[in-house]
Amino acid sequence: MAQGRTSAATDEDFITAGGHPTHTHDFHQLLYTALGRISVFTPGAGHELTPSVALWIPAGTPHSARFHPDSLVVAEPFDADVHELPYARPTVVRIDEGQRRLLLARTRGTGTGADEAAAFLTLTGFPSAALPVPRPTSESARSVARALLRRPEDQRTATQWAESLHTSSTSLRRAFRNETGLAFSEWRTRVRLNRSLDLLDRGHLVSAVAARVGFTSTNGYILAFRKHFDCTPGAWVKGRGEHTDSRPEHAA
Repeated sequence: MAQGRTSAATDEDFITAGGHPTHTHDFHQLLYTALGRISVFTPGAGHELTPSVALWIPAGTPHSARFHPDSLVVAEPFDADVHELPYARPTVVRIDEGQRRLLLARTRGTGTGADEAAAFLTLTGFPSAALPVPRPTSESARSVARALLRRPEDQRTATQWAESLHTSSTSLRRAFRNETGLAFSEWRTRVRLNRSLDLLDRGHLVSAVAARVGFTSTNGYILAFRKHFDCTPGAWVKGRGEHTDSRPEHAA
């Protein structure tokens, strides 16, 4: 049997007692089975989920699932415009007892916006050091923010973004400043640095991480990282290594 929250109603068009065929949705989703096991298929990979592991599926990812008999499935959706998922691809994470209780409790209510934010942080295991990145609210700025959250390596300037959206760069920059409290360049830097934390956790070299998140030089990335986190990426990785047992494991 499958259970999900009200905002995941899109899946009701597909779901059956045995699973659902390939489809996508515009929100991030955490799939978890409190009882039994389920098989989830994403492009190029298959994932077997049990009560000890769950699967994060980024918005827009095609996936299908097969529910084994007597499984209890929990499907947790999170608004992709509000929550920045630290995983760019489907990722298996370990579920501890506290997270399991949270998932089961959330099947009984909708919660508030604050509850959603706290639950998302708990369920992603995203580093507590992650920088706050408020979301802009005006249409043009929101469009740019969504694109950069998906692809922080995009090198377009505020002027180039404004031209593509048929607005002025002054208006776009003002929107970011007024609606997020951050200049456009600072907002984008924070998104890139936050994304880099997960890549560092996965064992990528600092130079590779810098390039993947959009920094034009490794030195520039290190300087920005030190400015915001008071240490170098290498020192951060070393410090995280001391707490590896408390972090979820990431699947390739």
